[in-house]
Amino acid sequence: MQQLHIHKPEPTIQTTVQLPASKSESNRALIIQALTSEEITLHNLSEARDTQTMQRLLRSNEPELDVLDAGTTMRFLIAYCTVGKLGKILKGTPRMHQRPVRILVDALREIGADIQYLQEEGYPPLHVRGMTLSQEMKHVRMRGDISSQYISALLMIAPCFEQGLQLELIGKIGSRPYINMTLALMDRFGVSGVWENEQIIRIKPASYQSGSYTIESDWSGASYWYSIIAFAEQGEVVLRGLRKDSFQGDQAIVEIMENLGVETIFEADGARLIKQGNTQDFSYDFSDCPDLAQTVAVACAAKGIHCTMTGLESLRIKETDRIAALQNELAKIGTKLTEENDRWELIPSQQEKLPEELVIDTYDDHRMAMAFAPLVIKTPLTLENPDVVQKSYPRFWENLRSAGVETTEQK
Repeated sequence: MQQLHIHKPEPTIQTTVQLPASKSESNRALIIQALTSEEITLHNLSEARDTQTMQRLLRSNEPELDVLDAGTTMRFLIAYCTVGKLGKILKGTPRMHQRPVRILVDALREIGADIQYLQEEGYPPLHVRGMTLSQEMKHVRMRGDISSQYISALLMIAPCFEQGLQLELIGKIGSRPYINMTLALMDRFGVSGVWENEQIIRIKPASYQSGSYTIESDWSGASYWYSIIAFAEQGEVVLRGLRKDSFQGDQAIVEIMENLGVETIFEADGARLIKQGNTQDFSYDFSDCPDLAQTVAVACAAKGIHCTMTGLESLRIKETDRIAALQNELAKIGTKLTEENDRWELIPSQQEKLPEELVIDTYDDHRMAMAFAPLVIKTPLTLENPDVVQKSYPRFWENLRSAGVETTEQK
């Protein structure tokens, strides 16, 4: 297995980073583009492997579509293929075949989709045969606490129904900003969707209109640079392409990192991160931004900050079981992550220094690699399978080297 040894840099970090484009925005915009015959021009599409996979499969005439390990791509394409009547088989990596899709498939079947599981019930691979469209408004109920991607997948195809869609979300709603991102992008191209109350979204029948859109830089990718500044003795990082008024829920990193020692100053073309003091106790509900949890957990652990976290339930069905992965790797720096009644408590080590020559397993998970990489500001470390960053941030190691962090590949 490939390894990347990351050498501890000088204590002061000063750099400017052109962040990757948001794959969340990119993938939604690509589905909307594919659902219309109008001309939609998209600028600054993500270089992430997930987005490249989405583009490739939307152009494909093959009967089978292999999404690899791209969960968003799998979920969005299941819905897209139903209204396109494309008759496609959707498959992926072994891990993808362990990631559930039953809630989305059940909802699509309820409104007329013909979908057949090819192996285990509730999981890919599956055969999407199409959908019987009726002249009545579609009504569907769906749990709101599992994955916002299920909800977004349904919302984007809703304008294709002759009388639209009423989607009722049951219980707690997780990652609400991602749902609002979907609605905002739909509105950008002429389709109106409204929250009728806290639990119901109504989409009227319409056609997506022509236009252009520039994808924002990725706030998830920004979070790792926040950790770097939080760990540095001194430093300043400028992140290009971020917007103060963002659709992305992971902009919550601005508020979170104020507690962990980073001030954000918005500028015309991005954000400037500046070192400041931090708290010693911290709590946060990650229901709306679960992709930040790993970054924040590692930052708190390394800075000796006691942290209480909620809203982590969806981490178990990501690229890996991220809760188990965090527990395993945080233990290497003497940190405990305990769980009780949907509440996680992070108890940092009492040791003043981190272990030397730390080796971190990434579990084939891009966010595990990038969440732990900033620890190099405090101690040299080795990461297993560093190429996993291709999934969302292909230039991460290049950007890190530009900031003065030396790396050495090992096999």
